[in-house]
Amino acid sequence: MAVSLPPLSMLFVFFVFYEVVSFRITSTPRFDELFQPSWALDHFIFEGEQVKLKLDNYSGAGFGSKIKYLFGKTTIRIKLVGGDSAGTVTAFYMSSDGANHNEFDFEFLGNTTGEPYLVQTNVYVNGVGNREQRLNLWFDPTKDFHSYSILWNQRQVVFLVDETPVRVFTNKEKQGIPFPKDQPMGVYNSIWNADDWATQGGRVKTNWTHAPFVASYTGFEIDACECPLSMAADESARRCSSSEKKYWWDQPVMLDLNPHQSHQLLWVRANHLVYDYCTDASRFPVTPPECDHRHHP
Repeated sequence: MAVSLPPLSMLFVFFVFYEVVSFRITSTPRFDELFQPSWALDHFIFEGEQVKLKLDNYSGAGFGSKIKYLFGKTTIRIKLVGGDSAGTVTAFYMSSDGANHNEFDFEFLGNTTGEPYLVQTNVYVNGVGNREQRLNLWFDPTKDFHSYSILWNQRQVVFLVDETPVRVFTNKEKQGIPFPKDQPMGVYNSIWNADDWATQGGRVKTNWTHAPFVASYTGFEIDACECPLSMAADESARRCSSSEKKYWWDQPVMLDLNPHQSHQLLWVRANHLVYDYCTDASRFPVTPPECDHRHHP
């Protein structure tokens, strides 16, 4: 079956646009400068600049950033588990701490052989989530590495796949809707078993005869405002929310999608979105307030 791709002209314009406005605060391809294992070190495989995480019926594995950040962009290149990956979840996300935490999620939901991965995104603000969207991808994410990014500034949170925006969460504080802007967040990656819900609502369980399930990571980048652990949250917020617009992500051109990106987002939603909490009347008889009068989906 033929699969359409985002127009190359759109991708080219975005790459040029990004390179022109970027002022890199932190950027390095080395895993050990940015990250450290957070659990199950015996389920890690280190191969040069590539890190692999294993999931078996004993444990999954995960790693996290050494410090936290407030605004900026984080990118990682991932090759997902191939073959029968039903029941597994490979996650790339940002999160702060505590019950009232903020969180931005990419969750890659495994499936049986030959069926597409579903990519679930979610946004938590002050501990409240339930903002799931799911899409399938326009490529096989198990055959090669692809980049997944989260761009975060005071105006919007943008989820990107190979620099194509697939979701935007816009700041609507003027309408009384909370926006994540004052809690530094770590960057995390993990693989784990979630066969109670991950594949077809939990109907398809993990087949452990296919273990170990291996996800591969490379291209580690964090271009963001650093918040050392010794720095208080309010001090971090002042430091990273400068009114002088000294950070590249606060430049006016970064505060909204440009026309090309907007077209890309519309293309993704028209061709690949399979679930949006905003239109799920069974879960939300009253439409969530951030879904009304949205500038961006």
